Amino acid sequence: MHHTEGGPVSTGPRAISSRDNPLLVRLRKLAGDPGGYRKTGELWIEGEHLCEAFVAKGGSARQAVVSESGWQRPELRALADRADAVTRVPDALMAGLSTLESAQALGFVVAWPGSAPLDPHAPSLVLDRLQDAGNVGAILRSAAAFGVRQVLALKGTAALWSPKVLRAGMGAHFGLRLVESLGEGDLAALQLPLLATSSHAAEALDAAPLPWPCAWVLGHEGQGVSAALLARCALTLRIPQPGGEESLNVAAAAAVCLYESARQRGFSTSAGPA
Repeated sequence: MHHTEGGPVSTGPRAISSRDNPLLVRLRKLAGDPGGYRKTGELWIEGEHLCEAFVAKGGSARQAVVSESGWQRPELRALADRADAVTRVPDALMAGLSTLESAQALGFVVAWPGSAPLDPHAPSLVLDRLQDAGNVGAILRSAAAFGVRQVLALKGTAALWSPKVLRAGMGAHFGLRLVESLGEGDLAALQLPLLATSSHAAEALDAAPLPWPCAWVLGHEGQGVSAALLARCALTLRIPQPGGEESLNVAAAAAVCLYESARQRGFSTSAGPA
């Protein structure tokens, strides 16, 4: 460790000034390859908010990378010091690691926890070939907010731990059981009813008694849930849209469905801010 128990940092951070440094080369590859973590076993977590969320959930970072300007901020320095090692880089090199237009001043290299085993009884979301990283990240946030504990991604879904999904998830990843690369047949292990939405369904979402726990199925942005998977659903429901049919994107639809599930089981709206 680079710090001492209960004491000040014993040595300063390692400084890197070359773009060709092996650590930076490795991180650029990781940042640019959505599924790269499956090969390397490492994640690049970018930005103060995500790093704070990771630490708050008890995560241990292998490496912190902080920009020169970020190192001047005491709160970022303290957060970086939670990692096993700290590396300081010029702002321009830090920008080269970013997946965002506006580069972040801090990032963590952490171990990918791997794809978790499926829990047959955990309230779940099933992602059927969702493509858009922003949608997937937003759906993970809704899952965490409304009491879903497990997300099951079928083959063809955007990589759950990609840098873009991590950014859009805003820390939701660190409190969920995430299972990737499943086939439809793997869902037979779920001991829960499957629910889906369809604009053609007769019954409205808010008129049907919703089972809990359950597994909500969310489909591809253009094609929706596959016909085979829809046939396995215990309920197929319509989200009433008085402003026009089929105007909700999949992330918005997920939030509506999960809210209705939570409302029906009597969650308290006075529990505090989300």
